[in-house]
Amino acid sequence: MDKSTTHSPLTRAAFLSGLGIAIGGSVLFSTKAIVAKLLYRYHIDAVTLIAFRMLFSVPVFAAVALWKMRTGAPLTSGDRWRILGLGLVGYYLSSFLDFLGLQYISVGLERLILFLTPTFVLLISSTFLKQHISRKQWMALLTSYCGIVLVFVHDLQGGHNVVLGAALVTGSAAAYAAYLLLSGEMVKRLGSLKLVSYAMCVSTVACVGQFFLLRPPELLIQPLPVYGLSLLNGLLCTVAPVFMTMIAVERIGAGTASQAGMIGPVSTLFLGALLLGEPVTSWQLGGTALVLAGIYLLSKK
Repeated sequence: MDKSTTHSPLTRAAFLSGLGIAIGGSVLFSTKAIVAKLLYRYHIDAVTLIAFRMLFSVPVFAAVALWKMRTGAPLTSGDRWRILGLGLVGYYLSSFLDFLGLQYISVGLERLILFLTPTFVLLISSTFLKQHISRKQWMALLTSYCGIVLVFVHDLQGGHNVVLGAALVTGSAAAYAAYLLLSGEMVKRLGSLKLVSYAMCVSTVACVGQFFLLRPPELLIQPLPVYGLSLLNGLLCTVAPVFMTMIAVERIGAGTASQAGMIGPVSTLFLGALLLGEPVTSWQLGGTALVLAGIYLLSKK
Protein backbone atom coordinates (compact mmCIF):
# COMPACT_ATOMS: atom_id res chain seq x y z
CA MET A 1 0.00 0.00 0.00
CA ASP A 2 1.22 3.52 -0.83
CA LYS A 3 2.46 5.16 2.35
CA SER A 4 1.15 8.54 1.18
CA THR A 5 -2.40 7.26 1.62
CA THR A 6 -1.95 6.06 5.18
CA HIS A 7 -1.77 9.42 7.00
CA SER A 8 -3.93 9.44 10.09
CA PRO A 9 -6.87 11.88 10.10
CA LEU A 10 -5.17 13.83 12.89
CA THR A 11 -1.95 14.21 10.88
CA ARG A 12 -3.86 15.28 7.77
CA ALA A 13 -5.97 17.71 9.78
CA ALA A 14 -2.86 19.16 11.44
CA PHE A 15 -1.20 19.62 8.05
CA LEU A 16 -4.26 21.28 6.52
CA SER A 17 -4.67 23.58 9.52
CA GLY A 18 -0.99 24.52 9.32
CA LEU A 19 -1.35 25.20 5.61
CA GLY A 20 -4.43 27.34 6.25
CA ILE A 21 -2.61 29.32 8.93
CA ALA A 22 0.35 29.90 6.58
CA ILE A 23 -1.95 31.12 3.79
CA GLY A 24 -3.90 33.33 6.20
CA GLY A 25 -0.71 34.84 7.59
CA SER A 26 0.59 35.59 4.10
CA VAL A 27 -2.67 37.24 3.04
CA LEU A 28 -2.83 39.34 6.22
CA PHE A 29 0.78 40.46 5.91
CA SER A 30 0.23 41.40 2.27
CA THR A 31 -2.86 43.40 3.26
CA LYS A 32 -0.68 46.00 5.01
CA ALA A 33 -0.05 47.57 1.60
CA ILE A 34 -3.81 47.96 1.07
CA VAL A 35 -4.24 49.50 4.54
CA ALA A 36 -1.32 51.87 3.91
CA LYS A 37 -2.90 53.08 0.67
CA LEU A 38 -6.20 53.68 2.49
CA LEU A 39 -4.34 55.64 5.20
CA TYR A 40 -2.61 57.82 2.61
CA ARG A 41 -6.04 59.03 1.53
CA TYR A 42 -6.19 60.89 4.86
CA HIS A 43 -3.07 62.87 3.85
CA ILE A 44 -0.70 61.37 6.43
CA ASP A 45 2.87 60.57 5.42
CA ALA A 46 5.05 57.49 5.84
CA VAL A 47 6.69 58.83 9.03
CA THR A 48 3.30 59.19 10.74
CA LEU A 49 1.93 55.94 9.31
CA ILE A 50 4.77 53.76 10.56
CA ALA A 51 4.74 55.46 13.98
CA PHE A 52 1.05 54.62 14.43
CA ARG A 53 1.63 51.07 13.17
CA MET A 54 4.34 50.40 15.74
CA LEU A 55 2.48 52.11 18.60
CA PHE A 56 -0.48 49.78 18.09
CA SER A 57 1.63 46.63 17.70
CA VAL A 58 4.33 47.16 20.33
CA PRO A 59 2.22 46.27 23.41
CA VAL A 60 1.96 42.69 22.15
CA PHE A 61 5.64 42.40 21.24
CA ALA A 62 6.70 44.05 24.51
CA ALA A 63 4.58 41.56 26.48
CA VAL A 64 6.18 38.65 24.60
CA ALA A 65 9.66 40.14 25.13
CA LEU A 66 9.05 40.40 28.90
CA TRP A 67 7.73 36.83 28.97
CA LYS A 68 10.68 35.48 27.01
CA MET A 69 13.13 37.49 29.10
CA ARG A 70 12.40 35.14 31.99
CA THR A 71 13.34 32.03 30.00
CA GLY A 72 16.69 30.95 28.65
CA ALA A 73 20.12 32.43 29.23
CA PRO A 74 20.39 36.22 29.69
CA LEU A 75 21.53 38.30 26.73
CA THR A 76 25.20 39.12 26.47
CA SER A 77 26.46 42.60 25.63
CA GLY A 78 27.17 41.41 22.09
CA ASP A 79 23.64 40.03 21.78
CA ARG A 80 22.17 43.40 22.72
CA TRP A 81 24.19 45.22 20.07
CA ARG A 82 23.27 42.65 17.43
CA ILE A 83 19.55 42.87 18.31
CA LEU A 84 19.80 46.67 18.08
CA GLY A 85 21.30 46.40 14.59
CA LEU A 86 18.82 43.74 13.45
CA GLY A 87 15.85 45.75 14.72
CA LEU A 88 17.03 48.88 12.91
CA VAL A 89 17.75 47.09 9.62
CA GLY A 90 15.06 44.42 9.52
CA TYR A 91 12.01 46.14 10.96
CA TYR A 92 12.72 49.88 10.94
CA LEU A 93 14.64 50.54 7.72
CA SER A 94 12.90 47.82 5.72
CA SER A 95 9.39 48.88 6.79
CA PHE A 96 10.06 52.61 6.41
CA LEU A 97 11.41 52.22 2.85
CA ASP A 98 8.43 50.02 2.01
CA PHE A 99 5.85 52.56 3.21
CA LEU A 100 7.74 55.38 1.49
CA GLY A 101 7.67 53.46 -1.79
CA LEU A 102 3.96 52.69 -1.48
CA GLN A 103 3.24 56.39 -1.95
CA TYR A 104 4.32 56.09 -5.58
CA ILE A 105 3.56 52.56 -6.85
CA SER A 106 0.66 50.11 -6.96
CA VAL A 107 0.22 47.52 -4.23
CA GLY A 108 0.62 44.78 -6.85
CA LEU A 109 4.10 45.96 -7.88
CA GLU A 110 5.11 46.57 -4.24
CA ARG A 111 4.20 43.03 -3.19
CA LEU A 112 6.00 41.48 -6.17
CA ILE A 113 9.20 43.42 -5.42
CA LEU A 114 9.09 42.40 -1.74
CA PHE A 115 8.48 38.83 -2.83
CA LEU A 116 11.95 38.91 -4.43
CA THR A 117 13.56 38.88 -0.96
CA PRO A 118 14.79 35.25 -1.36
CA THR A 119 16.58 36.27 -4.56
CA PHE A 120 18.32 39.11 -2.70
CA VAL A 121 19.37 36.63 -0.02
CA LEU A 122 20.88 34.47 -2.75
CA LEU A 123 22.65 37.39 -4.47
CA ILE A 124 24.04 38.78 -1.19
CA SER A 125 25.24 35.30 -0.22
CA SER A 126 26.94 34.94 -3.59
CA THR A 127 28.55 38.40 -3.50
CA PHE A 128 29.73 38.62 0.10
CA LEU A 129 29.79 35.01 1.30
CA LYS A 130 31.09 33.61 -2.02
CA GLN A 131 28.36 30.98 -2.24
CA HIS A 132 27.94 29.29 -5.63
CA ILE A 133 24.76 29.96 -7.64
CA SER A 134 23.75 26.97 -9.76
CA ARG A 135 22.35 27.12 -13.29
CA LYS A 136 18.84 26.31 -12.02
CA GLN A 137 19.08 29.13 -9.49
CA TRP A 138 20.14 31.57 -12.22
CA MET A 139 17.13 30.46 -14.27
CA ALA A 140 14.87 31.05 -11.26
CA LEU A 141 16.35 34.52 -10.76
CA LEU A 142 15.97 35.39 -14.45
CA THR A 143 12.35 34.22 -14.48
CA SER A 144 11.45 36.28 -11.41
CA TYR A 145 13.15 39.46 -12.60
CA CYS A 146 11.54 39.18 -16.04
CA GLY A 147 8.18 39.19 -14.24
CA ILE A 148 9.12 42.32 -12.28
CA VAL A 149 10.27 44.09 -15.46
CA LEU A 150 6.96 43.23 -17.13
CA VAL A 151 4.87 44.76 -14.33
CA PHE A 152 7.28 47.69 -13.88
CA VAL A 153 7.15 48.68 -17.56
CA HIS A 154 3.36 48.47 -17.45
CA ASP A 155 3.16 50.63 -14.29
CA LEU A 156 5.52 53.27 -15.76
CA GLN A 157 2.49 54.60 -17.60
CA GLY A 158 1.31 55.89 -14.23
CA GLY A 159 4.15 58.44 -13.99
CA HIS A 160 7.89 58.84 -13.40
CA ASN A 161 7.50 58.50 -9.62
CA VAL A 162 7.09 54.76 -10.24
CA VAL A 163 10.89 54.54 -10.62
CA LEU A 164 11.41 56.20 -7.23
CA GLY A 165 8.77 54.02 -5.56
CA ALA A 166 10.17 50.82 -7.04
CA ALA A 167 13.71 51.80 -5.96
CA LEU A 168 12.55 52.44 -2.38
CA VAL A 169 10.69 49.11 -2.14
CA THR A 170 13.69 47.32 -3.67
CA GLY A 171 15.80 48.86 -0.90
CA SER A 172 13.24 47.53 1.59
CA ALA A 173 13.54 44.00 0.20
CA ALA A 174 17.35 44.20 0.25
CA ALA A 175 17.34 45.42 3.88
CA TYR A 176 15.09 42.56 4.94
CA ALA A 177 17.27 40.07 3.05
CA ALA A 178 20.28 41.38 5.00
CA TYR A 179 18.30 40.96 8.23
CA LEU A 180 17.51 37.33 7.34
CA LEU A 181 21.16 36.56 6.64
CA LEU A 182 22.46 38.34 9.74
CA SER A 183 19.84 36.87 12.09
CA GLY A 184 20.43 33.20 11.22
CA GLU A 185 22.76 32.39 14.11
CA MET A 186 20.71 34.32 16.69
CA VAL A 187 17.45 32.67 15.61
CA LYS A 188 18.96 29.26 16.33
CA ARG A 189 20.27 30.37 19.72
CA LEU A 190 17.48 32.62 21.01
CA GLY A 191 14.48 31.33 19.07
CA SER A 192 12.49 33.26 16.47
CA LEU A 193 9.80 34.49 18.88
CA LYS A 194 12.31 36.01 21.30
CA LEU A 195 14.39 37.62 18.57
CA VAL A 196 11.40 39.08 16.70
CA SER A 197 9.83 40.52 19.86
CA TYR A 198 13.10 42.18 20.89
CA ALA A 199 13.76 43.49 17.36
CA MET A 200 10.22 44.87 17.08
CA CYS A 201 10.67 46.79 20.35
CA VAL A 202 13.89 48.31 18.96
CA SER A 203 12.07 49.22 15.74
CA THR A 204 9.26 50.89 17.70
CA VAL A 205 11.70 53.16 19.54
CA ALA A 206 13.26 54.13 16.18
CA CYS A 207 9.91 54.74 14.43
CA VAL A 208 8.36 56.76 17.28
CA GLY A 209 11.60 58.66 17.91
CA GLN A 210 11.78 59.52 14.21
CA PHE A 211 8.20 60.84 14.35
CA PHE A 212 8.87 63.21 17.27
CA LEU A 213 12.14 64.32 15.68
CA LEU A 214 10.62 65.13 12.27
CA ARG A 215 6.95 65.91 12.97
CA PRO A 216 5.05 68.09 15.47
CA PRO A 217 3.21 66.18 18.25
CA GLU A 218 -0.09 67.68 17.00
CA LEU A 219 -0.01 65.17 14.14
CA LEU A 220 -0.88 62.46 16.67
CA ILE A 221 -4.40 63.93 16.56
CA GLN A 222 -6.00 62.35 13.51
CA PRO A 223 -9.51 61.51 12.27
CA LEU A 224 -11.06 58.41 13.83
CA PRO A 225 -10.66 56.27 10.65
CA VAL A 226 -6.87 56.79 10.84
CA TYR A 227 -6.81 55.20 14.30
CA GLY A 228 -9.03 52.34 13.15
CA LEU A 229 -6.91 51.60 10.06
CA SER A 230 -3.70 51.94 12.10
CA LEU A 231 -5.06 49.43 14.62
CA LEU A 232 -5.71 47.02 11.73
CA ASN A 233 -2.21 47.71 10.40
CA GLY A 234 -0.60 47.10 13.77
CA LEU A 235 -2.52 44.05 14.96
CA LEU A 236 -4.05 42.31 11.94
CA CYS A 237 -1.31 43.06 9.40
CA THR A 238 1.76 42.96 11.69
CA VAL A 239 1.27 41.03 14.94
CA ALA A 240 -1.07 38.32 13.63
CA PRO A 241 1.04 37.33 10.57
CA VAL A 242 4.21 37.05 12.67
CA PHE A 243 2.65 34.55 15.07
CA MET A 244 0.67 32.74 12.37
CA THR A 245 3.82 32.20 10.30
CA MET A 246 5.69 30.81 13.32
CA ILE A 247 2.84 28.42 14.14
CA ALA A 248 2.67 27.30 10.50
CA VAL A 249 6.43 26.67 10.34
CA GLU A 250 6.20 24.52 13.48
CA ARG A 251 3.35 22.45 11.99
CA ILE A 252 4.28 22.04 8.33
CA GLY A 253 7.93 23.15 8.09
CA ALA A 254 9.58 26.26 6.70
CA GLY A 255 9.63 25.02 3.09
CA THR A 256 5.92 24.32 2.80
CA ALA A 257 5.05 27.47 4.74
CA SER A 258 7.14 29.62 2.41
CA GLN A 259 5.50 28.07 -0.65
CA ALA A 260 2.05 28.69 0.86
CA GLY A 261 3.15 32.32 1.18
CA MET A 262 3.08 32.60 -2.60
CA ILE A 263 -0.60 33.43 -2.30
CA GLY A 264 0.46 36.86 -0.94
CA PRO A 265 1.19 38.69 -4.23
CA VAL A 266 -1.91 37.20 -5.85
CA SER A 267 -4.17 38.23 -2.97
CA THR A 268 -2.68 41.74 -2.99
CA LEU A 269 -3.37 42.10 -6.70
CA PHE A 270 -7.06 41.26 -6.36
CA LEU A 271 -7.57 43.05 -3.04
CA GLY A 272 -6.06 46.14 -4.65
CA ALA A 273 -8.62 45.90 -7.43
CA LEU A 274 -11.48 45.29 -4.99
CA LEU A 275 -10.66 47.88 -2.31
CA LEU A 276 -8.54 50.48 -4.12
CA GLY A 277 -9.84 50.27 -7.66
CA GLU A 278 -6.41 49.39 -9.08
CA PRO A 279 -6.83 47.62 -12.45
CA VAL A 280 -5.80 43.99 -12.92
CA THR A 281 -4.28 43.73 -16.41
CA SER A 282 -2.87 40.87 -18.43
CA TRP A 283 0.61 42.42 -17.98
CA GLN A 284 0.26 42.24 -14.20
CA LEU A 285 -1.08 38.70 -14.28
CA GLY A 286 1.74 37.60 -16.59
CA GLY A 287 4.40 39.31 -14.47
CA THR A 288 2.96 37.85 -11.28
CA ALA A 289 2.99 34.35 -12.79
CA LEU A 290 6.67 34.73 -13.77
CA VAL A 291 7.69 36.00 -10.33
CA LEU A 292 5.83 33.19 -8.58
CA ALA A 293 7.33 30.62 -10.94
CA GLY A 294 10.85 31.90 -10.26
CA ILE A 295 10.43 31.96 -6.49
CA TYR A 296 8.87 28.49 -6.59
CA LEU A 297 11.90 27.13 -8.47
CA LEU A 298 14.18 28.82 -5.95
CA SER A 299 12.24 27.44 -2.97
CA LYS A 300 12.45 23.92 -4.40
CA LYS A 301 16.23 24.29 -4.32
